Amino acid sequence: MKKSNTFYHIVVISLMIVFGSGQNVKAQPLTENLDGTYNLAAPRSPEVQYFHMETELINRAPDGVETGREKYILDLKCEPSGLTGKNGDTYTCLQFAVKKDSGKVATIPALKNWSYVFTGGHDDKGQVLGIEHAKFENLTDSNGQPLAANQSYFVYNTFIDFHAFCDVFGSPTQAGKGIQDLHKIGDKIVHAAANSEAPVDLGSSVSKGSTFTNGEITLNFKGLSRANDTPLALVGFDSGDSHFVMKMEPAPGFQVITHGSSHYWGDLYLNLKTRWINRVEMEEVVAAQTKLPPPNAPVSSVTVRHSVIRNIAQPEILSAK
Repeated sequence: MKKSNTFYHIVVISLMIVFGSGQNVKAQPLTENLDGTYNLAAPRSPEVQYFHMETELINRAPDGVETGREKYILDLKCEPSGLTGKNGDTYTCLQFAVKKDSGKVATIPALKNWSYVFTGGHDDKGQVLGIEHAKFENLTDSNGQPLAANQSYFVYNTFIDFHAFCDVFGSPTQAGKGIQDLHKIGDKIVHAAANSEAPVDLGSSVSKGSTFTNGEITLNFKGLSRANDTPLALVGFDSGDSHFVMKMEPAPGFQVITHGSSHYWGDLYLNLKTRWINRVEMEEVVAAQTKLPPPNAPVSSVTVRHSVIRNIAQPEILSAK
């Protein structure tokens, strides 16, 4: 028997999520109108925000055998432009940490208390979302060990991902085709960033000509939820089939070129009181082939990536195990 949309919505909303630290919680009754119309692009409240983001990468060989894993941990403070009077929100990296395989967490001193004003778009240097490339050159960890070129890139990409999910997908777009076009549960749109190509070069570690091309990115107003008595809108995102090319030269004359495909998807939980992102969960699968100079054979790999962003009341620096 075919289920009605109303039944579907009730099932979705009944699976309410309360974010905590593993303690037992009771589901709370939902009072929002399932058939109502919502403004997901209303202005954000002018209050300082704190975010904790963790991204885990699991690398696998083509036969499925795990070859290593890494975790990237970011703690951010956001001071809205309404408080500072600047032309964008001011973000401060309270701390960045990296954990490789089963080793201990190491922080990155150069990023501690680094602040930047986020205005979105490309800046006059062609830097994606205005994130400064130079800050990620020659990074070392708290043990004095230099980060490999691919690790430095993933550190940089953590900031790109944060703003892509929270600001590009989670905020209205100037030309339409954004979250402002989702009004009722079941609404779905193709995002303005669909099929766009962005440069992913990064200083001396990733060369010019490196690009990431999105597929048909969609946003979907999936339902309503609650966390700690706060009403949330659940918005799904999906990148479609994306692809990329990365050109690196780790040593003079030793050029490494990687071609690959990417598919990422996940959910945004938007606070309906403050309009700040409450939580993000993202999954990605990347298949790639890296060509090395002769006589080396090409290397194929698969990377699975899982990211969680939490909007928190106070910083949780190095809370990850």
